[in-house]
Amino acid sequence: MMHKVLIANRGEIALRVVRACREMGLKTLAVYSEADVHSLPVQLADEAICIGSAPASQSYLKADRILGAAEIGGADAVHPGYGFLAESATFAEQCEACRIKFIGPSPQAIRLMGDKIAARQMAHKVGVPTVPGSEGAISDENEGLKLATKIGFPVIIKSAAGGGGKGMRTVWNAATFLKAFLLARTEAEKAFGDGSVYIEKFIEDPHHIEFQVLADAHGHVIHVGERDCSLQRNYQKLVEEAPSTFLNSSLREKMGKAAVKLTEKCGYEGVGTIEFLVDKEGDFYFIEMNTRLQVEHTVTEEAMGIDLVQWQLRVANGEELTLRQKDIKCRRHAIECRINAEDPDNNFMPCPGHVDFYHEPGGYGVRMDSHVYADYVIPPYYDSLIGKVIATGETREEAIIRMSRALGEYLVGGIKTTIPLCKKIMLDPTYRAGGITTHFMKTFLQRTTETKKKKKK
Repeated sequence: MMHKVLIANRGEIALRVVRACREMGLKTLAVYSEADVHSLPVQLADEAICIGSAPASQSYLKADRILGAAEIGGADAVHPGYGFLAESATFAEQCEACRIKFIGPSPQAIRLMGDKIAARQMAHKVGVPTVPGSEGAISDENEGLKLATKIGFPVIIKSAAGGGGKGMRTVWNAATFLKAFLLARTEAEKAFGDGSVYIEKFIEDPHHIEFQVLADAHGHVIHVGERDCSLQRNYQKLVEEAPSTFLNSSLREKMGKAAVKLTEKCGYEGVGTIEFLVDKEGDFYFIEMNTRLQVEHTVTEEAMGIDLVQWQLRVANGEELTLRQKDIKCRRHAIECRINAEDPDNNFMPCPGHVDFYHEPGGYGVRMDSHVYADYVIPPYYDSLIGKVIATGETREEAIIRMSRALGEYLVGGIKTTIPLCKKIMLDPTYRAGGITTHFMKTFLQRTTETKKKKKK
């Protein structure tokens, strides 16, 4: 049984885990870099240990320092959150070697499904549709060009080792392929320490739909509904919602069964996400599995009425799932806006710095997950996410109205944020009509720019 959980992360996700542990009676140990000494997770955890200087490479990515802190602090489990070491099979193995419970899937499952190429091969093996593409990693750019020409442009080059838009390039013709290939490899190497890339057919204007899965060590696997994550910029998600307005009941059932089947076959344990692209005709294709808790898990929690983080902890503690697929029902429509310390008017440039004033929204049907407070200094070393606003309603329209109200109450002084952008999205007729695909943000930003130019004239 777990007694004390070390949280190997920072920011809002570290705070989320602290809260879940406290409700379950588990002690918490926060680890932090020198830049995060005044962060809320450090202040609210039962104990905290500094593990290094500000750069993640000298702190949050140092497995030996994290495990050393676990030994010093007497932690018997590690929650990796997302990012950093969350999908490192090696780190999961090191935890096992130190007799510390890694709160996540086994190293074998991470290695199998965390590698996008291996995951594609597994999906193909069990009969889950995949996007046409390379069978494995492509190391030679000329070989890649031949394959891309065979598949047919446009194609997308993807990192095998990670996501979040890093190491990804869309290529529309042969003339630009070689440069894009080399850039994708370089970026993947820099971001994940692994420059392996693969090639897929680029599905134009699809819906990005992901299914939340939950599995225990006793052979029970369920999905906890879907999220529509189509609203994204440069492969970075900005707004998510559940359920999807695009899926009908038949397609939802087919995709859910495919997600469960794939999760069962890879021997998965814990929470995870199966991601699909769905084209205009309703054909769906597996693209990857995230072998960890997702940033947007909160929108599923609010739509379905299930605490995913507590279930993650319970499963890691050896408990059997009491939920069955028939118990999973969508209770409300939920929308999540990610709020980043970025300037949308300046190509989304990160805007770290001192928060002069801070006021969070509240009220019925509004949830706020953030580690920020007045007088807090947002460091420049990490992801720019400062909070997530989740609004719910009996209908999608009600959720949009509530989100608009919440964003109007959300005040952050001293830095630029994406709050104004999210307000505009909530008012956009195309968004409100529900016809959102991955192409939405490109056209939305173009319309916004054209409107500004007209006003200046």
